[in-house]
This record gives sequence, structure tokens and C-alpha cells, in this order.
Amino acid sequence: MHMQGSHWSTAVAPSEAGGGRSTPLRVDAQRNLEHVLRAAREVFGELGYGAPMEDVARRARVGVGTVYRRFPSKDVLVRRIAEEETARLTEQARTALGQEDEPWSALSRFLRTSVASGAGRLLPPQVLRVGVDVEAEEIEARVPQQRQPGVTGGQLHELRLVEQRPAPAAERHDAGAAALLEVVGRLVERARAAGQLRPDVTVADVLLVIATAAPSLPDAVQQAAASSRLLDILLEGLRSRPAE
Repeated sequence: MHMQGSHWSTAVAPSEAGGGRSTPLRVDAQRNLEHVLRAAREVFGELGYGAPMEDVARRARVGVGTVYRRFPSKDVLVRRIAEEETARLTEQARTALGQEDEPWSALSRFLRTSVASGAGRLLPPQVLRVGVDVEAEEIEARVPQQRQPGVTGGQLHELRLVEQRPAPAAERHDAGAAALLEVVGRLVERARAAGQLRPDVTVADVLLVIATAAPSLPDAVQQAAASSRLLDILLEGLRSRPAE
């Protein structure tokens, strides 16, 4: 990572000078990083982003100082995990769009893949922080330049995270969230236009389904069964019904 630049240069110098110990140290550092990231995904997935760094260190079986050497604050670690999970969800949505011609199949495939991956438990908080009490027209009036292809006026409240300009360090994070909202918006629009999705369902609803249908249970088999069952019920709730 960029923040480690000076330490990394020091570590590789002995190797370039003919020393033999720097390569194992770099391997160990990389292994520790992988352990920390894996542990963070597990801990945050189980306990939420409010879990302390000490829990991450304990799960990774490293000292908390090791965690802080790679991630100087908890916010940096949370941002890293959220960025990776957002990118994974975005890729899953793009895959569903590209490989499923039938709109409902594309949307349901995205939901099933995302729920099975457990990424819903690690969605960035600002993606789920949706102001359903705010009228779309009010959002559109304040930020008309934020309309994106494939996203209708009724979905602009999902994009309100762009309304407030982020600090430079957060721009990539929020850009990733906006990309996720845009591609899921296309899935929603296609299914709605085909008459297969309830007209009142929004991008936020779809993301909430992903978060809701991915419970964290101690038994992996039970968790998979519970997720599948819950998702089946939620999908039925999303589908449009012919008028009686």
C-alpha cells in the first residue's frame, strides 16, 4: 500500500545489496496483510463495521500493532474492505447484465450470486443510507447534474451520496459506490420496463435485499439454507403481479 512506501523501500534494499533476509520479510508482510484482510472481512461481516480493531487482530492471529502498521486507522481498513466488496458486487451485476438476456433472470442472478458471496454484510454504509422520505423531485432539483444513464428520476435518492462532495481521500470510495448504484440501476430498469418488477421497487430496495438475505449464522450449512430460503421469499415480493 502507498502508506507503506518508506518501510517497503527499506525492506528491499538488503536484497538488492546481496542480503538474504529481505525476501522472507516481504513474504511475511504480504502474508500478514492477507490474514488481516481476511479477518477483517469475517469480523466486519459478523459484527458490522463497528467491531474494534483488536477483534480483527485476534482473528488474524497478529498483534494489533501489525494491523495499525498496515492500516493507520480503522477508517482506512473499513474503506479498503468496503471498496473491495463494492467492486465485487459491481462486477457481479455487470456479469448478470452481460450473460442474461431475460431481465428478471439477470436481476435474480445478481441477487443470488451476491447473497451467496456474503458481500451484502459488507456493503458500504452510505450505499444503504437511503432517504426514502426525501422526494425524488427535491433531489433532482438540487443535483440535476448527478443523473446517470440507466437511472430514473425515481432512483435519484439512491445517488444522493454524490450530492455532498467527498474529501479527496474518499473520492475513489464514493466513485465505486456510484458505479455500483449505476449498474444495479440498469438491472432494475430492465426488469421494470419488462413488467417483471414491481414499479415501486428501487435500487435501494435491491441492495437492502442483498444485505437482509445474507445473515451471519455460526453454521455454514444453516446459513446457506437460511439465505436461500429468505431470498426466495424476498424475490417473490419484488416480482410484479398481473392485475386482477
